[in-house]
Amino acid sequence: MKSKLFLLITGIVVMYSCTQTKYAATNKVYKQQVKNYAKRLAEYPVKDSGGLHYAADWVGTTNLSMRRPNFVIIHHTAQNSCEQTLETFTLARTQVSAHYVICKDGTVHHMLNDLLRAHHAGVSKWGNTTDLNSSSIGIELDNNGFEPFAEAQISSLLTLLDRLKKAYSIPASNFIGHGDIAPTRKNDPNWRFPWKLLAEKGFGYWYDDPANVTIPTGFNHLQALRIVGYDLKDTNAAIIGFKRHWLQDTTKGLSNEQLKVLYQLSRKYMQ
Repeated sequence: MKSKLFLLITGIVVMYSCTQTKYAATNKVYKQQVKNYAKRLAEYPVKDSGGLHYAADWVGTTNLSMRRPNFVIIHHTAQNSCEQTLETFTLARTQVSAHYVICKDGTVHHMLNDLLRAHHAGVSKWGNTTDLNSSSIGIELDNNGFEPFAEAQISSLLTLLDRLKKAYSIPASNFIGHGDIAPTRKNDPNWRFPWKLLAEKGFGYWYDDPANVTIPTGFNHLQALRIVGYDLKDTNAAIIGFKRHWLQDTTKGLSNEQLKVLYQLSRKYMQ
């Protein structure tokens, strides 16, 4: 009996050790990179090659703080498992990352400090913001892009969003998807994502019953899309991005009822 118990405990220890050490090498790289950045921040006087006539005595201001994220960008991983995504985000050659990865069972991997810049948004634009990586937190949901999102996963997401919103005073309007900020090349999170539920919790905007809405004469739907935040470089892509997010529709064009939804949203984003 004792020998069986010993083997069981040994097995658990081995399993735990494997779990803890699998990413030991990449965790070491993370820590070293953070140390390197800290060293650069501590350098004074600040080194540059501007050729300016600097004062002989360096004076450092006492009023400073870390940069704070102002957007949350939600993605689906487009991969087949959480483990596959973790591996992708720990390979230097991929050059992609996110602050958080949430698995189907609700497990949350916090891969990067919120105040550091992840490589998740790529070439993107929302309103007048063109470098979303520098002002956002990226959250990846384990989902191949062709399936519903797990209940446990969404539950963890809502808890995380609540913490982020409170910690960084992120406006409700700034919880958006990768397909919103890069509609010409991205469609995540897929159309099955429960944006309405998020809006009901304060993470994003939603609309009222379109039947009670009258579109004013001269309504410009392209201007409305721009007000919401979409880049109009490709208007068809912007329309599809809007419909995917708010109408769970991936077709082209806008019906009269859909224009009513767009009109409502543009009004909310103007507030």
